[in-house]
Amino acid sequence: MYKLLLCVRYLRTRYIALASITSVMLGVATMIVVNSVLAGFTNEMRDRIHGFLADVLLESRHTEGIVEGSEETLRRVEAAIGKHVAAMTPTVEIPGMAQITYGSETYPMPISLVGIRPETKAKVGPLRNYLANHQPREVDGQTLPPLKSADAPVDWELTDEALERRRDLKQMQRDLLEQQQMLQPEVRFSDTTGEVGASDISDIPQFDDEQGDVIADAETEADTNSGIQGLLNQPPVFLPDAPEETERDFGAPLDARVYIGEGLVSYMATDPDTGEQHRVMMAEPGDDITITTVRLGKTGKPETVSFNATIVDIFRSGMSEYDGQLVLMNLEELQRKRGMLHFDPEGNIINDSITSVQIKLHDYANAEEVVKALQASFPPSAVHAGTWEDKQNVLLSAVEMETAILNVLLFLIITVAGFGILAIFFMIVVEKTRDIGILKSLGASSKGVMSIFLSYGLALGLVGSIAGVVIGLLFVRYINEIEDGLSWLTGREVFDRDIYYFDTIPTHVSPMMVFWVAVGAMAIAVLASVLPARRASRLHPVRALRFD
Repeated sequence: MYKLLLCVRYLRTRYIALASITSVMLGVATMIVVNSVLAGFTNEMRDRIHGFLADVLLESRHTEGIVEGSEETLRRVEAAIGKHVAAMTPTVEIPGMAQITYGSETYPMPISLVGIRPETKAKVGPLRNYLANHQPREVDGQTLPPLKSADAPVDWELTDEALERRRDLKQMQRDLLEQQQMLQPEVRFSDTTGEVGASDISDIPQFDDEQGDVIADAETEADTNSGIQGLLNQPPVFLPDAPEETERDFGAPLDARVYIGEGLVSYMATDPDTGEQHRVMMAEPGDDITITTVRLGKTGKPETVSFNATIVDIFRSGMSEYDGQLVLMNLEELQRKRGMLHFDPEGNIINDSITSVQIKLHDYANAEEVVKALQASFPPSAVHAGTWEDKQNVLLSAVEMETAILNVLLFLIITVAGFGILAIFFMIVVEKTRDIGILKSLGASSKGVMSIFLSYGLALGLVGSIAGVVIGLLFVRYINEIEDGLSWLTGREVFDRDIYYFDTIPTHVSPMMVFWVAVGAMAIAVLASVLPARRASRLHPVRALRFD
């Protein structure tokens, strides 16, 4: 009983114990908050990568794809693992270059071009959730319904707004080109590409829209040239005598259509008046872009192929790796551009090559069994089968390594608190030498004296851990409110939604993580009290009283 009484007395009366409890509490709370936020971001990242890649991937080792064709490949997959398959979709993945025009400048950028069938792609992953037309819109601070209703299929059709924008842009191009032809007939326009011929655009006289007079002022001429250059740099509109114009309505989208990553067609700008950041779009649905990729030529050597495509929607997954690189295109048209469609003498498609098949399983726990079955059904020299985790192994391993290192560094905070407890206990032993001698002279054993200090260390760790767990969980629970307060206090947004693509700070609290953090803190507190406790237990009562 005397051991418990002394522990409680020291815990209640010594202010120095409060410093030890506070250090343990802050260390535990910090570890819980950081681990919860990091786990939230990690889970969001994994879900988005998993959602885009599906559970299992069957990928060709050759850029020209699986020569058996999509239907035969899907049939073989169904025969091998049909009972596990919930949905699957064929794709073509190839690197390429995209070129967009913004103002008078042209911006080329590397891309990953992926040919998909949206109706089947939406079944193996949350494609609908990544497309802007299917999400609510923020306009002038108001939330408006999506441009496409919830029951609308995921397809390659433009919205009415995109079609109107496209027709307006094409009409401006058409009027400008016709005006230039009347002024300088030697300027030629290609019927197939719409590009300006031999004449230099800078040599074309510029005219005022209202008066039709040549602009003499040099500065005005430069500004007008910039605007005209921007329009002429846009993927072309064909004049009435071009055969392409007779095959489709004026301003109708091209056969090649894409969902383009938001990071490819936008950038963050700062308002000079308010200092707030906002996203500027360089291209919108309805605009055209130029895509360049490679295909296998007739001689067997790779050759480049360029074509124009119409933007149907903006792709936004929240992963910068995807949003700044991916361009999703209609599968059949990409196969046509790359020469992956094979025809019979009558012009009918008899075979089409694909580079991968994405497979969604009924139960992801069977993924390893499914991968082994696919590896046995397809030649390993031509096809690779693996899970989405195998494909993103480098990224996932890096995240796990960062998490482990961060936990080690944060645990050092609690270790520092342990050294503080160690120093405090040594001071208590020195200060209470006379009391220890009296206890031993009254019959207290060495183990009893030692247990007093060990119990005291355990009590400090227990109280500090409980307080840290409570504070940490409360911080995680109200982290978004705390972020709002810090943003108001500092005058700038701490958690920028446009950068991180999350409306709120994602968190995930693992009960096992909380348990082991608390247990670790208590263990450090007990270990820190071992050496002082042993020193106190070895004190001889007579010597303790003599030298006090």
